[in-house]
Amino acid sequence: MNLAATRGARWFAVGNYTFLVLLSLLCLFPIIHVLAISLSSSTAASAGRVTAWPVDFTFASYDYILRKPEFLRAFAITLERVALGFAMNMLLTVLCAYPLSKQTYEFRLRTVYAWFFVVTILFSGGLIPWFLTINATGLVDSIWALVVPGAVPVFNVILVLNFFRGLPKEVEESAFIDGAGYWKVLWAIVVPLSMPVLAAVGLFTLVSHWNSWFDALILMNFPKDYPLSTYLQLIVINSNPLALSGQSLTEIVEISQRTTRAAQIFLGALPILLVYPFLQKYFVKGIVLGSVKG
Repeated sequence: MNLAATRGARWFAVGNYTFLVLLSLLCLFPIIHVLAISLSSSTAASAGRVTAWPVDFTFASYDYILRKPEFLRAFAITLERVALGFAMNMLLTVLCAYPLSKQTYEFRLRTVYAWFFVVTILFSGGLIPWFLTINATGLVDSIWALVVPGAVPVFNVILVLNFFRGLPKEVEESAFIDGAGYWKVLWAIVVPLSMPVLAAVGLFTLVSHWNSWFDALILMNFPKDYPLSTYLQLIVINSNPLALSGQSLTEIVEISQRTTRAAQIFLGALPILLVYPFLQKYFVKGIVLGSVKG
């Protein structure tokens, strides 16, 4: 019986790993396919001969794209947005979550402020009031229009405050006895102990700012001010996204709208693909610990 159970367990493990490998390949194939197209010649891509491996391997599309001022400008705007948005979101998330994690006897209006934040998740003013409000503040056509409206991500605040509430109270109490104030306790004790959940919400923040495209489409009147995601959205939908003018004979053979489009899409996804593996170990732990505490 033990032999049968062991044999069944082994077959289950083999089947499970096989299924997960196939599922992973299924998820990765679109990215691999886009990369293969971007590294192939225009004739191979147009003929549909590219699947998961480049045909007539060439870096011509990347060379062309990295010399395009529109792409480089959009990339720079996205980096600026991510830097400003990440710093603002993480700072305000911590500053909002810490007082809300306290008991009512410590922060008397805690429940009132908590419901104030929760209501913003349940109800929204709508697209038109959202735009009119931002327009009235004079933020339209500036980088701050992409950062300030979402400065306080309430979902992240809830995750972080629940994590804060789960930390041992004795640690804070001992710090207070030693003469530390709330600011000292927050930045010297609470934040270092909360790295798992902060890494998780930090990943949320990075991906959100990097992938967001709709707000820029509404709030920016000039394409030169578009971040990378909005720029890529336009070139994917537009039937003539790039004016491939002034090309040499070699470039005409090696690049096309399809290959350059694939190169830009892959370059747009590459930074997040590089960052995610380093934060993945905190991801599940931070979400679980930040969601189960009352």
